[in-house]
Amino acid sequence: MKVKVINRSVNALPQYETSGSAGMDLRANIDTPIQLESLERKIIPTGLFIELPEGYEAQIRPRSGLSIKKGLSLVNSPGTIDSDYRGEIGVIMINLSKETQTIEPSERVAQMVIARYEQSTWYEVVELSDSERGTGGFGSTGKK
Repeated sequence: MKVKVINRSVNALPQYETSGSAGMDLRANIDTPIQLESLERKIIPTGLFIELPEGYEAQIRPRSGLSIKKGLSLVNSPGTIDSDYRGEIGVIMINLSKETQTIEPSERVAQMVIARYEQSTWYEVVELSDSERGTGGFGSTGKK
């Protein structure tokens, strides 16, 4: 699939690092390092603007390396970029560690996965069909 993109950053376009990669790394488009105090959150600009085809979304997800090494994650994970959004992609990062963390210029801060979706039409009824699980919620299927 081809996706229109405007790159106003100093970084190359995101790319798949391996043939089996589902996501492309997004890089910080900043001139100077950004400090994130413990539990602080900031929007990290990427300098990227995209036009997705209708029926597709871009999911913005944390990078596992930043999560385990620095305690950095994304507040709304996964974040969704809708096909009709034309603004800059921003990554809402949070520092979940106890120490101040630094985001460097051009650092890989998140990954983006393009996914197909369908919109639903509600069909209101008075009851739902039975299932094996029924109304069992969180943890109802046991520990195996």
